Amino acid sequence: MNETLSNGLTLLGMGMGFVLSFLVILIFAMFVMSKVVGFLNKVFPEAVEEVKTVAKKAAAGIDEAIALAIAAAIAKKRG
Repeated sequence: MNETLSNGLTLLGMGMGFVLSFLVILIFAMFVMSKVVGFLNKVFPEAVEEVKTVAKKAAAGIDEAIALAIAAAIAKKRG
């Protein structure tokens, strides 16, 4: 085998090995960090504020008027 091809394959194997090892370490670190954050959330729970929403009631006539206007526009467009 050619020396250049041999060096290229060696470099390819080393590069893929480094990337694979980095990804394995990254996945392990993320797993450990998620467990640590989950534990800290149990120890120091964060207060959740309730958001009060006020539902606005629309007048019944407005909805009917809009529906009639849409129906009239469609009827005019069709012919």
